[in-house]
Amino acid sequence: MNTSISTSAPAFTENSIEARVDAYDWPSLARELDGFGCVVLPKLLAPDECAAVSGLYSEERHFRNHIIMARHGFGRGEYRYFNYPLPGLLSGLRTALYPHLAGIANRWNERMGVAERYPDEHAAFLRQCHEAGQRRPTPLLLQYVPGDFNCLHQDLYGELAFPIQVATLLSEPGQDFTGGEFVLTEQRPRMQSRVEVVSLRQGDAVAFAVHNRPAQGTKGSHRVNLRHGVSRVRSGMRHTVGIIFHDAR
Repeated sequence: MNTSISTSAPAFTENSIEARVDAYDWPSLARELDGFGCVVLPKLLAPDECAAVSGLYSEERHFRNHIIMARHGFGRGEYRYFNYPLPGLLSGLRTALYPHLAGIANRWNERMGVAERYPDEHAAFLRQCHEAGQRRPTPLLLQYVPGDFNCLHQDLYGELAFPIQVATLLSEPGQDFTGGEFVLTEQRPRMQSRVEVVSLRQGDAVAFAVHNRPAQGTKGSHRVNLRHGVSRVRSGMRHTVGIIFHDAR
């Protein structure tokens, strides 16, 4: 199989990506997201696709910015933000995933009393971002080596922020690296914080709340605050690709 994902010759058509995403049991995924703020999408990418995306890291033409985490107090490790146009596979994933998540996001906002509603199609939401001055693409490729970690954070890049994002593990745990677990914390009103440690295999993705989500309490819904990060990598090299649906200022 051709694993090239260059913008000039993407290996995977938009229709094939859309069919792959549509095949998930989205009602079940939505219930998991509602209940815990995160859910795993098993085998979103095949091993050769993971290798192809990871291989882009050294090709600077694909990226607009290179961040060394330690310089900013973000942790240890590094990542690169993609440029537009995105590689075909990533652009297709962003487009195909968004409609399934937009309905969940709108329902969350309704429960939290937030007026913002998201359009059905990602292109329409991006137009809103660009009109608000948020024009820089946010999908990113992250690289960790032994001792690296990502501090708990939220990926908010402007006034407009889509409340769910997706991260796909491109490396195989136990083979390419050890450690480096995805971690999500949830700060609950007048209660101790709750932690989720998400186990992923190569090609698995996790969809998770960016900032806030509604939680059901004894007196109805209330808002909880979430942050995510990555625990310390103990050996090897770990690559992840993040799909963020809003653009940045």
